[in-house]
Amino acid sequence: MRADKYISVFNIGLQNTFVYRWNYFLRAAFGLIPLAGTVFLWSAIFKERGGALHGYDYGSMIYYYLLTILVSNLVTPTEDEWQIAADIREGQINALLTKPMSYLAYRFSIFCSGRLVYTFVTLPPIALIFLYFHNYVALPHDPMTYILATLSMLMAAFIQFFITYSLAMMAFWILEITTIVFIVYSFEYFLGGQMFPIDIMPAGIQAALKWMPFYYELFCPVVIFLERLKGAELWQALAIQTGWLFLTWSIARMMWHRGLRHYQAVGG
Repeated sequence: MRADKYISVFNIGLQNTFVYRWNYFLRAAFGLIPLAGTVFLWSAIFKERGGALHGYDYGSMIYYYLLTILVSNLVTPTEDEWQIAADIREGQINALLTKPMSYLAYRFSIFCSGRLVYTFVTLPPIALIFLYFHNYVALPHDPMTYILATLSMLMAAFIQFFITYSLAMMAFWILEITTIVFIVYSFEYFLGGQMFPIDIMPAGIQAALKWMPFYYELFCPVVIFLERLKGAELWQALAIQTGWLFLTWSIARMMWHRGLRHYQAVGG
């Protein structure tokens, strides 16, 4: 497969996505509103406790949520599952089946272009929030932390895309995938570190969550950057995240091939 055709898809996706830049900007701006509630909530919790919580004080907890907002905007797919499901449901994949092109690579090119535009548009409001809370920002001193956190963040983006792609493949069998998508996304929100840091949970639950993909979709790169994962635990987390990367990729490919056989069998 030649890379130039996917570069062309990326450029087309970039142009199409940039049309909706104000939609992305407003979504990002209003998406920051829950942060205000989080600030008040944890302020009350720490005032009530009068001390730290599993190594987090008020400042580090706010910094954690700032990083989750940033990483989420960088790696989380935006409406990709609905677009893929629409391609299948409306028969638009027929045009692609006759071309020497991988649909997975095609959709990944569009995902990358969407992430680039979304990042470009949403960084200004996020930067303003970081500036407002600058007293709580503590950057790592070890250059390796930046490298490993970036690597983990890239793998998190791939894992999220492959999960999204696999969920969208359910459209080969069922007409409406909304319920399935929201069930999975609820687990991601609760078990992926967006609601609260996973490492404040009991040790047994933490140990179980480390073997689930949700841990590596957001929480892992954030705690690596915060240097809360170190030594053997850090390398174990990266190894497991790599395993989930290849597993979700394999599942995405399998779902496409099985779905395509079903699609052709029923006369799609």
